Amino acid sequence: MAMGKPNIIFILLDDYGWADTTCYGSEFYETPNLDRLCAEGMKFTDAYASCPVCSPTRASVMSGKYPARVGVTNFIDWSGRNHPNRGKLVDVPYFRYLPHEERTIAQAMKDGGYATWHVGKWHLGGPGFYPDEHGFEVNVGGCEHGSPGRGGYFSPWTIPVLDDVEVPDGTYLTDYLTDRVIDLIENRDERPFFLNLWYYTVHTPIQAKREKIEKYEEKAKAMGLDKIEPFEEGDFFPGEHKKDRRITRRKVQSDPVYAAMIESMDENVGRILDALEADYVYLR
Repeated sequence: MAMGKPNIIFILLDDYGWADTTCYGSEFYETPNLDRLCAEGMKFTDAYASCPVCSPTRASVMSGKYPARVGVTNFIDWSGRNHPNRGKLVDVPYFRYLPHEERTIAQAMKDGGYATWHVGKWHLGGPGFYPDEHGFEVNVGGCEHGSPGRGGYFSPWTIPVLDDVEVPDGTYLTDYLTDRVIDLIENRDERPFFLNLWYYTVHTPIQAKREKIEKYEEKAKAMGLDKIEPFEEGDFFPGEHKKDRRITRRKVQSDPVYAAMIESMDENVGRILDALEADYVYLR
């Protein structure tokens, strides 16, 4: 019996470090659902980023091209303040959006008969360049913002495309986005689907639920991490625009708020896996 087209879910976590996952050695953060994906799938040990910030990464994923070829070579500041020409040697084409000329993976999937859904952060341009202009039939939360903005992760949010969302005050953004994902899965049509799930988590502001923060405060104390200075100062930045600043590195995982934020993200990945299994989607 021939297999049909598989459903595809691509999850991108913003500013999340590979070492912040239990299966890669973290003893402080807890990620059982990400660990499950590693155990049931493939775990990578080497990765190379040609432009390791928000927008270039996303433009590259969408287009299949290096950021320099797309022309998105810096994070897009929706205030219009940032510009890449900050160093003496930098003079390249630079777009504050993903050009419409780029054929995206969503457009290819749509042409192949897939339902295409984007949920979460976009950060590839303002109105006219949102996900629904690049091959996605559904856009939940995707706009020019690179973070939840002034409103933070707890509603009411200041994300433009979520202005009219009616949820109780204090709703956690990661939970809400997952609610919408599950709704899309449960109410889909007969087509296979491509879900592009780009959580805003764990981009700043670092915010989490109080009860989870308290859990990791106690864990940090039990492990003696609260008595260790978590940061160390390294070499000067190599770039022209930061040449007088030193690189600060975290040398120990001990932040209770960040840990709580990670746990909420991981729980929501688990909710999606549960929804897929309940509908037998995970097995197909």
